Order: sequence, then structure tokens, then C-alpha cells
Amino acid sequence: MDDDLLALRAGCDRSLAGHGEWRADQLLATIPGDAAPDRYGDGGVVTELEAEVADVLALPAAVYLPSGVMAQQAALRVHADRRARRTVVCHPESHLIRHEEQAFERLHGMVLRPAGNRYGLLLRADLDAVAERPAALLVELPQRDLGGRLPPWADLVEQVAWARARGAAAHLDGARLWEASAGYDRSPAEIAGLFDTVYVSFYKGLGALAGCCLAGPEDVVAEVREWRRRLGGTLFGMWPGAASALGCLRRRLPRMPAYLERARAVAGAVRDLPGVTVVPDPPQTPMLHLLLRTSPDAFRAAARGLAEEGLWTWPQAVPTGDPGTVRVELPVGDATLALDPAEIRAAIAALSGRG
Repeated sequence: MDDDLLALRAGCDRSLAGHGEWRADQLLATIPGDAAPDRYGDGGVVTELEAEVADVLALPAAVYLPSGVMAQQAALRVHADRRARRTVVCHPESHLIRHEEQAFERLHGMVLRPAGNRYGLLLRADLDAVAERPAALLVELPQRDLGGRLPPWADLVEQVAWARARGAAAHLDGARLWEASAGYDRSPAEIAGLFDTVYVSFYKGLGALAGCCLAGPEDVVAEVREWRRRLGGTLFGMWPGAASALGCLRRRLPRMPAYLERARAVAGAVRDLPGVTVVPDPPQTPMLHLLLRTSPDAFRAAARGLAEEGLWTWPQAVPTGDPGTVRVELPVGDATLALDPAEIRAAIAALSGRG
């Protein structure tokens, strides 16, 4: 992002997506002054957060880690070592395939086996093409790259049963489990209870500082805790992120149904705009994707114009296979709730070249 656009961003007093722009003073305010420090991940607010996450998910134990990349690699390595198998089945758009630079293969000597169509949800029927016996099945809820879509609950239950029948672990990439809970209208514990291990993020839907937890059986979590140290994640003091996570979890998890309601209101406000497609329609979780029939250059110019008026949207859009169509992701949070749907409609119209 160029310096001029950064300056415009800093001057905006409204944001379209999530909980608003990350500003140091606002992020630091999520850390209470009485937070108790830990020492190398032991004690203080870190232990308090781990206990609360285990309670929210109704799982025996949880461990705090600095990143989801580390958490999921560690959990899946434990599952693989215990089963003497090296293959993990996942969707072709899984974060492990798309965004981790082959870490699974290069650091752990493991294999990611894609199943299903990259443009569709992973469903139980897709697993019939997998003949080998994997170490684990990884399920992402919701499917972020598909606009926050969720498989039908009954199908999800069948996917987990498929893994168990083959002696494989069922692992949940629950970076946005909090949003999935609203979409399914089920508690986080009910969803987490299907799986052997669950990863949850704190900076995405909850808007806390970076960090996550991995939850599951006590013995598995203990091994993940050892892998955290091996991978360089047991920092001397982990309390700032943990304190921020604990406060944001308590404050924003109860708001997820309201975020979902607003996501559907946004879809209703923009779906009839020429050149705008809502994905999925209606939204299934507190996030959605918008396909805009415009060019990347025209989108950037419109986004800059909105920023000059005090509304931050996106610095740029994601290209698609069609050079005349771009895609943006709209996670719904406190900042989105603060805007009237009519104002959101006007902004999307401008970004799509129809304003």
C-alpha cells in the first residue's frame, strides 16, 4: 500500500468491514491494565484464556499459540505420528495448501491430499475418491474462500464419521468457528464436539491481537504444547495477546448472531445493484463475498474516492478469471454495524462503477 493511501486510511473515521481499521491505541485498549503476565506461556492470563476456551468448546484442554499456522501444523503432526500415517485430507482451497508455502511437506514430511472441487464445498460424497487411509481429515468451517459457506450439518456429521471409520482423526480448522456457530445456530461446543481437535483464532472474527488456541484431549494438547516450543512459539511473555483474546472473546462472541443478521441485511441492500453478485446469497455466516463487474483500476479509484470522504473500504480487490470482474471479502463486525445499510449500498454501488 502506497504512503498516500496509508495517509487516507489513517484519516478515515468509518470502515465498511469487520471491527474497523486496526489502530495501535484501540488494540492496546483490548489489554486490561490488570492482566496477569505469564512466563513462557505458563500462568497468568494465558492459563486463564486456555481454561476459558476449553470451557467454551467443552473440550478437556486448550493451549495458546501465536499463530494458526503453527497450531494446525502441530496438531496434525501429532495425529500423524500417533497413526504412523503421513496424509491429511482437506479441501483444495485449504489454508495449508494456499498460504503456508509447503510447510507441511518441507518441515514435517507430510502430504496434503485435496478432495472435492475447489469451487464447491467439501461434502461427504467427495471423500469417496480417497482410497488411502489418512492420518486426519481437516474440515474448515466456514469455507472462507467460498464466501463463508457451511456444509449441511448432517453432511458434516457424515464427514467426521468417514474419518473415524478409517482410524483417522477429525480436525477442525475453526479460525472462524465463532461465525460458524451463528450460521448453524448451534453453540461452539456442539460444533467442536464432533472433532478430535479444534483450532480457533482470536484476531479474525473477534478482532483481538494475533494468537489462537488449539483444543482437544489433554494428552494431544500436551504434545502440541511441546511442538509449540520446538517450532519457536513459546515466547517469554505471551500475555498481551492472550489478554486481548480473552476480552474480545467475552465481548464479541455473543454478538455473532447480530453480525449474521447485518450480513444478510447488507446482501439485501446490494443484491439488485447492476454488476454486483453476492456470494453466497443469502450469507450463511457473518461474512460474504461480492463479485463486482468492474476493472481493478476503476475499483482502486473508487475506493480512494470513498477514503477521501472518510469511509475506508478496501485498498484493492482480488482479481478473478474474468478481467472485468473483481472480488472483495466483507467480514461483518462492529464497524459494519455502525453503518446504515443504505450507506453500504451507496459505497458498493460506487465501487462497482454504478455510483
